[in-house]
Amino acid sequence: MKTRQLGNSGLEVSALGLGCMGLSYGYGPATDTADAVKLIRAAVERGITFFDTAEAYGPFVNEGVVGEALEPIRDQVVIATKFGFREGDTAKGLDSRPERIRQVAHEALKRLRTDRIDLFYQHRVDPEVPMEDVAGAVKELIREGKVHHFGLSEAGVESIRRAHAVQPVAALQSEYSLWWREPEEEILPLLEELGIGFVPFSPLGKGFLTGAIDAHTAFDATDFRNTVPRFAPEAREANRALVDVLAVIAARRQVTPAQLALAWLLARKPWIVPIPGTTRLHRIEENTAAAAVELSAQDLADIEAALAAVPVRGARYSADRQKLVGN
Repeated sequence: MKTRQLGNSGLEVSALGLGCMGLSYGYGPATDTADAVKLIRAAVERGITFFDTAEAYGPFVNEGVVGEALEPIRDQVVIATKFGFREGDTAKGLDSRPERIRQVAHEALKRLRTDRIDLFYQHRVDPEVPMEDVAGAVKELIREGKVHHFGLSEAGVESIRRAHAVQPVAALQSEYSLWWREPEEEILPLLEELGIGFVPFSPLGKGFLTGAIDAHTAFDATDFRNTVPRFAPEAREANRALVDVLAVIAARRQVTPAQLALAWLLARKPWIVPIPGTTRLHRIEENTAAAAVELSAQDLADIEAALAAVPVRGARYSADRQKLVGN
């Protein structure tokens, strides 16, 4: 697989990474550890070198799985993890105090079975802690060699600028896909200005853009999509029209809808690295093949026309989750 550099950071990764959250958290029952380890190693064999986890995924379980899977090949891969929730639990609120950041780093190093965190994200902006203090704490960890690069997740323009002024931000991780394009308004121009890479999570619309979900799909009781307005049955039924139109374009190119969605993201900017997640080997193979798909100007124009003709229905987050999106 081709590689990309995240902005001006010098951090080189595979053109597509693997979001590991769903192996342990968020999308129903956790995958058996042995199977998860096997899947992550299969991703490496297929060219993926960039792996995304967080203490909050579990909590803590996902970092352990990623650490076990990648320990034998640690020097061949890039591991990103995150801090920012009290006791690592999203239900307990935010906590980006400098002492907590340091604690999370030390504990994550043990679970990840490594001596450094390649990319350390603030999971969500904490309005109670000045961004300068957050960036300063990570800067100190970088100086000590425990962290190599600083990242932000779901941060807004003001937070990005303030953080970057203290410690250069290597990457911003936020949702971005064919059915969530808000970052194009202010975020992408800012990242280009500052030389910051962009790591889209949910690049397949939390699975919807694969075409495998319809109004009748039943999610596990622990699947957070049950709380997302965009996944309400009536919204899914309406949004299916977009998937159907994109499927026609994909068929013409002899690719799957998922591959079209990922190729579209890769075509946006050379410093964008999507991190689709999956629990299935055939999806990893499907996704990695997307890195070789090059869309023509006509393909891109047809996609734009399709997006303009079919407005997406439903908010991407519940009201509670939306409150965690930073400024």
